[in-house]
Parts: sequence; C-alpha cells; structure tokens
Amino acid sequence: MNRLNLALLAALALALPLSLLAGKVWIDPLHPPFANAGLILLDLRLPRALLAVILGAGLGGAGAAMQGYLRNPLADPGLFGIAPAAALGAVLALWTGLAASPFALPLFALIGAGGAMALLSLIAGHADGHGGGVALFTLAGMMIASLAGALMSLAISLAPTPFALSEIVTWLMGALTDRGWPEVWLTAPLTLVGLALLRLAGPGLDALVLGDMAARSLGLDPRRLQALLIGGIGLTIGAGVAVAGIIGFVGLVVPHLVRPFTDRRPSHLIVPSALAGALLLLVADCLCRVLPTVTELRLGIALSLVGAPFFLALLLRLRRAPARDGGLG
Repeated sequence: MNRLNLALLAALALALPLSLLAGKVWIDPLHPPFANAGLILLDLRLPRALLAVILGAGLGGAGAAMQGYLRNPLADPGLFGIAPAAALGAVLALWTGLAASPFALPLFALIGAGGAMALLSLIAGHADGHGGGVALFTLAGMMIASLAGALMSLAISLAPTPFALSEIVTWLMGALTDRGWPEVWLTAPLTLVGLALLRLAGPGLDALVLGDMAARSLGLDPRRLQALLIGGIGLTIGAGVAVAGIIGFVGLVVPHLVRPFTDRRPSHLIVPSALAGALLLLVADCLCRVLPTVTELRLGIALSLVGAPFFLALLLRLRRAPARDGGLG
C-alpha cells in the first residue's frame, strides 16, 4: 500500500509541473517566449492544476467509499443525489441571475449539497438497521437525484433569457476553465475535511464486507458510519460541483483501476483512489487544454467519452464473472 501511494505521489509530483507548461501556447521554462509567462503560470495555470488535483482527489476518494459501503462496483458518488442537488443549487443561482455576485454560485451549490445531506440524514435516521439500511439509503439517494434532475430540467425549460439558458447548459458540462485562486481556497479545506471523514469511515467499511450481522457483532454503529459517509461525500462532491460543475465517471473508474494493486479492503482503497483521481483529473484537464480545437473541450464531456466505454466494459466483465471477488473485482 505504501509503495502504491508513493508511486502515485511521485506521478503527481511529475505531472503537476509539466501540466503548467501545456496549453494552447506551450511554455519553455528555460526560454519563455514572452515577458508575462510567469503571470500565466502563477495566476492561470497553477490554480487550475491545483483545482484539478483537489477535485480529482475528492471524486476518487468518494467513489471508493461509495463502492465499499454499497458493496457494488457500479456505485458512483452521484448515486447519493448530492452531486445533482449541488448542481441544482448552482442552476438556481444562474436562473435567478444571482450568479453575477461573487461566490453566489458556489454558495448556492453548497447549500444544495447541504440540503441533500440533511435529507439523507433524516431518511437514514429512520432506517431499521436490520438489513434495510443500505437499501433505504440508496433508494433515498436515487430519489433525491431524480428530483434534482427534474427540477434542473424545469429550470432549463423555463430559463428567463437565452443567455441564462446558455450559462446553465455550459456550466452543467463541467470544466475548470477560468477558475482561479478563490476557487482553490474555497474547495481545498472542504475537500480535505471530507476525505478525512471518509478515511475515518474506513474500518466500518471493512467490517461491512463480512455482512451486516457480522459487522454489528464487531461493534459497527450503522448510523455513525452513515453520518461519516454523508459528511465526507457531501463535502467532497459538493465542493467540486460548486466550482466546476458536474464531472462524472471519476468516482466510478478510479477505484477499479487502483483495486488490483491493493488488498481490496475498502479502507485501504480510499487514499490510493484519491491520489489516482487527482492524477486522472490533472492529466485529463491538461489534454483538454492542448487538443487542437477551436474552443476548449469541456472536461466533463471528455471524461464522459472515456468513462462510458469503461462502464460498458465493466458491465460485460461482471456479466461473465458475476461472483468474482464478491462483486467488487
């Protein structure tokens, strides 16, 4: 495990400075082509690269925790409804025109994520704790996601101006374009706290591998575990959606890429998945910048184009070997 984490950290340490040089205009660190190259590096590319690392870490860690909790390799952080609820909050800010105020859009997104977290906590508090908790939790998340999606569609269809409609659709595609240091300072602490909560949930996720009854016999408190997951996933996903829109498939793909190099215990998968998610999002954002397109390819679209075939391949593999590794292979 330590070797895997060190290898991922080394890859990140190599990829981060290289990503600062890449773009529509490549920068030679020894012979910068223009006087303001330092300004571009420090004020534009560095905060964007750090934001990709932070968001990728949150998405990867949340995906590993989700798959461990639901014991389902197809689980994705969006399944809990927190990401759609955060997106709904941001859409309402754009719809009402309040997004023109500084920090209004991320604030609305975080309020949406917080509302979804509160609703999940309320529903989970009524779980009987005798085998129905996880199922009820999952269904509640799907209900929230469905409701948030319907309300977003309603907001789009009733957009007051074509400009608002364009802003909403563009933002929902997900991207790190034009993000700067304020977004980094907003997202970094929330994501770090969220990852810390997910790490604290690790031992409980390990116990769940043995089954619900065995986990309780080991002293697992289902409500404490759910609270840690709601808080951790809410903070990591809500913070990411607040500044970058919806970026999918990272939480689904990364744990599968990392799992073969671990002992497959959920607690040992969270940190490597966070590091791998950071590396994946950093590289993907860098590729979006350097592609020879007229306008920059949106990061959310690029990852969906990669993630959808991966998801299909995963489905086919699970169909051929449904019982392999207890469904978490």
